[in-house]
Amino acid sequence: MQETAPDAAAARPNIPEFTVSEIAGAVRRTLEDRFGRVRVRGEITECKRYPSGHIYLALKDESAKLAAVIWKSAVPRLGLVPENGIEVVATGRLTAYADRSTYQLQIERLDYAGTGALLARIEQLKQRLAAEGLFAPERKRPLPRLPSVIGVITSPRGAVIRDILHRLAERFPRHVLVWPVAVQGQGAAEQVAEAIRGFNALSPGGPVPRPDVLIVARGGGSLEDLMAFNEEVVVRAAAASTIPLISAVGHETDTTLIDFASDRRAPTPTAAAEMAVPVRLELVREVKGLEARLAGGLARLLNERRLRLERAARAVPDLPALLANARQRLDDRGARLDAALPAFVQRRRVTLAALAARLPHPREAVAARRSALALVAQRLPAAFAALAQRRHLQLARVRLSDQPLRAALAQARTRLEAASARLEGASYQAVLGRGFALVTDSAGAAITAAASVSPGQRLALRFADGTVRATADGAARKHAAEPAQGTLL
Repeated sequence: MQETAPDAAAARPNIPEFTVSEIAGAVRRTLEDRFGRVRVRGEITECKRYPSGHIYLALKDESAKLAAVIWKSAVPRLGLVPENGIEVVATGRLTAYADRSTYQLQIERLDYAGTGALLARIEQLKQRLAAEGLFAPERKRPLPRLPSVIGVITSPRGAVIRDILHRLAERFPRHVLVWPVAVQGQGAAEQVAEAIRGFNALSPGGPVPRPDVLIVARGGGSLEDLMAFNEEVVVRAAAASTIPLISAVGHETDTTLIDFASDRRAPTPTAAAEMAVPVRLELVREVKGLEARLAGGLARLLNERRLRLERAARAVPDLPALLANARQRLDDRGARLDAALPAFVQRRRVTLAALAARLPHPREAVAARRSALALVAQRLPAAFAALAQRRHLQLARVRLSDQPLRAALAQARTRLEAASARLEGASYQAVLGRGFALVTDSAGAAITAAASVSPGQRLALRFADGTVRATADGAARKHAAEPAQGTLL
């Protein structure tokens, strides 16, 4: 054993030995120390949100892919919603995940990169204009059924204007006004906005006819090519237009902000022409169909009214026969009336004679009334005498019943006189009659203390038989020096 120990020591290599955790920690520290906070540009892929609130994704470019994680606490501060397929610039810290021996980016913020930056700008403008109500559904105006004049705002060169004119000619030829503008590049947005305002400024009935509907059109292109129709000046001009406006910018998959402000959005310029006018042949067929329906309805109505009139006519009696019967009844009634009137007068004369025989003569009635009056005159003195006797008896009974009342009145008068005597003895007038006087100041207030009188003060001395005016001319005496009551002064 002693011989093999040096050989075993020589067999071990001179390399430091680490645990897995030590290697993972060293790699993590190296990454965090070397890179720290970084900004990485790439396309989001494999984006997945977990129930915990964390978001796991990867950033990739043409040749590599970097795993990344967004902790739940950082999600509200990202600046955008991560979605697969958008190119972003991610800001965060590069670190290692020891459990899987991988490295990853802990993202703290995301920003659009390239086209994504344009999309972010468009989205911010969209939210601001929507908050102002420019995209509200109630602002949308209906398109006219058949416009007389159509205004087209587009490039005078290219397939767009030819497609629109060709489709209008096929469906329903209308008068078209073209306002040529640049549809991309510097100043394009201002030209489009000025064209919309220019058409709205035209007066109805002027030398240049005012359009009934506007079409803003452009062919397809990249996001940068369509940016003129995402500018605020164009969106505000479209929202302020009093003429109904159709936006036809790009292809069906392209969406610009003018689409939200316009009254109708067409997927293509050709579709915009189809929205502007109906198909003439279809309209003619529709009119003919309505004409046929109207004629049929009128025919049915007339036939129905004719049948109702015939039924009513059958229910109406024969008018000549009615008149003949009425005339015959009138003649009969006239003949009977001629004979009935003398008979009626004769019956009334007989009735009057019978009544006259039963009536008494006026002289007899006057004599009867005179006899009754004489009889009443004879009985009147005796009646007056009896009435006077009854009144005397009633008066005597009343006088007898007044004795208790008179006694009560006498007692009350005695009590009243006693109370009056006591009241008179307690009044201050009686006190004044015994030689006292009431002293008052010039205002009539009673003075009860000598100390309250000042020299020269005007006083009033009221006696039982009158009042005397006086003036105080000396200081008040003390009670010790005052004479007692009843002492002659």
